[in-house]
Amino acid sequence: MYARRRRLYFTMMGICIALFVLAWGVVRIWSIPAAVGMCVVAMVLPPLAAIVANRRGPEDRWWDDPSGDPKSDEWWDELDGRKRR
Repeated sequence: MYARRRRLYFTMMGICIALFVLAWGVVRIWSIPAAVGMCVVAMVLPPLAAIVANRRGPEDRWWDDPSGDPKSDEWWDELDGRKRR
């Protein structure tokens, strides 16, 4: 899952850079409004890429899920101030 999210993140960021470069290197010659529109789309992509890269997958362990190691879980519960059941 991590590799898929990372690949998608870098793909989205590559598209973002390509949009900026194409907008002001090529498209602005024919249409300034189209180049500005491409930059607006490119401006929205980095936050979306960060959201995609950091979302939790169905098999990802969440921060408070037990790890399966009783000693580790006991240690984390003690740090969090929780009582063990």
